Amino acid sequence: MEYQPVLGNQNRTYGMANPGYIPAAEGVPAMFAPPAAETQGPSAPPASMFDNMPGYEGTVPGGGGGFLPPPMPSFPVPQPERGPEQPHWNIPSITEDTAREAFVLFASSKCCYSGGPAKDGVITHMDAFNTYRYRLETFTELRSTEWSHEPYHGQPVDAFAQPPPGPWDIAAKAPNFFVDDKQIIKVPYTSSMKACHACVGMGRKPCKDCAGAGNKVCWVCNGSGYRHGEDRCHHCSGRGRENCSHCQGQGAKQCDTCRGKQQLLVYINLTIKWTNNTDNYVVEQSSGLQLDNLSKVSGKELFKDSQYLVYPVMSFPDPTVVNASQRFVNEHQGKYSRTSRILQQRQTIELIPVTKVTYTWKGKSHIYFVYGNEFKVNADDYPATCCCTVM
Repeated sequence: MEYQPVLGNQNRTYGMANPGYIPAAEGVPAMFAPPAAETQGPSAPPASMFDNMPGYEGTVPGGGGGFLPPPMPSFPVPQPERGPEQPHWNIPSITEDTAREAFVLFASSKCCYSGGPAKDGVITHMDAFNTYRYRLETFTELRSTEWSHEPYHGQPVDAFAQPPPGPWDIAAKAPNFFVDDKQIIKVPYTSSMKACHACVGMGRKPCKDCAGAGNKVCWVCNGSGYRHGEDRCHHCSGRGRENCSHCQGQGAKQCDTCRGKQQLLVYINLTIKWTNNTDNYVVEQSSGLQLDNLSKVSGKELFKDSQYLVYPVMSFPDPTVVNASQRFVNEHQGKYSRTSRILQQRQTIELIPVTKVTYTWKGKSHIYFVYGNEFKVNADDYPATCCCTVM
């Protein structure tokens, strides 16, 4: 797809939405299991339940089932269309007054910088080194499953009442495109009850501090019951042992896993992660300003294309941007489509203004850079600095 400029202040977007993505209606929760019919009491699931849940074979407790590849789309992939011819973009350089104001503001923000060079320095030359930043964003949805559990206190048990819906058939909330998010949904028709594996259904576990005895050797008399000859130990009343403070002498503590309920509700959790995967390419410029500085500023948006699958920019004036677009688009569509569902892609081109300013102060020549829409300043060789001491 050929590059199409953004005219004026209107950011034009075009293209079709992802034809394979149908979000859940806003305000409608995902599927939840209906209460099970009343019986004589829920029975424990079979020992092989982790292997024979239809559609979720291989899902293991706590370890997850790995990513779940999305189903193949049943729609044709749209083909690229040629855009109109491109005009010549000419972004004027900043004025000398703007460059000086930015420099003065920069110096005043530094506690150790004198304002002399910024206010009194004489600007002798200004060079524009405007550059381009190409950005590709691929918004993906990744689904994974794992067995989970919680203390059982009468929740519905619905496993095997009917086959559970497939991982990609479960409705989820509609995400905001290009914003990371996460949702965890209990998969319907996977909930069963089982005895707690941590306490073997007892609801309590032996105290680790006293090994289940309920008491420990007295630390004052070291178990002898006496202090200083025939004096009975007052701390343990001569018993030589004291009640365990961790279990209050009971020898056992409530099981943390089932919280004393003895039974667990086990079920499959579906985790949905929406991720905005981004790659940037900035055209090299010979000004001397490090490219890392440009990641902190914005530029003038020249081009924006957002649709289900974008196509590489085809006729942008700078060939390195065209090459970066082709490389990123191929990499993103090949990489993320294997493990995730691509919901939307967006590509933009920004022009980042960079001006190299040469000035003289006290007979010596120095330089600084003004860059980005924010008129950020970089001046590594600022000639009037001092060491500040905080008292």
